[in-house]
Amino acid sequence: MNTLQAGDKAPLFTLEDQNGEAVSLATLLKDHEVLVYFYPKAMTPGCIVQAEQLRDHKAELAKFNTVAVGISPDPVKKLKNFETKKELNFQLLSDEDHKVAEDFGVWGLKKFMGKEYDGIHRISFLVGQDGHIKHVFNKFKTKDHHQVVIDYLADNA
Repeated sequence: MNTLQAGDKAPLFTLEDQNGEAVSLATLLKDHEVLVYFYPKAMTPGCIVQAEQLRDHKAELAKFNTVAVGISPDPVKKLKNFETKKELNFQLLSDEDHKVAEDFGVWGLKKFMGKEYDGIHRISFLVGQDGHIKHVFNKFKTKDHHQVVIDYLADNA
């Protein structure tokens, strides 16, 4: 796994969101910095906590002209269910073939309960409006992810 680093050009992508609409990173970057956060699977405990915290702190991100988009290998229908059940207020993007995850370097070998498998590593990227990665968030607990991001934004405003 070769994860992108701060200073790298972010791979441009277009993926379907929970409503089946095409969402392009290039379009989002016209108006905002973008927190691209990768998560393993919708409706699992850690992913729920992380998403709910981003939902509840969306206004704080907006103060720094930043929007969050979540990317997982889940199909659009599952993302819609996640959005509805957890009343999420940001876009969730479907990367079923995990190409975008591979491009960012977050798809790779994982271990869980003694089993090894390929999957998404929980890593987030702050992409500046110039299309370059400003910061990589890879050391956080799911319940604190939002605060780590907000603290970084506040310290680097």
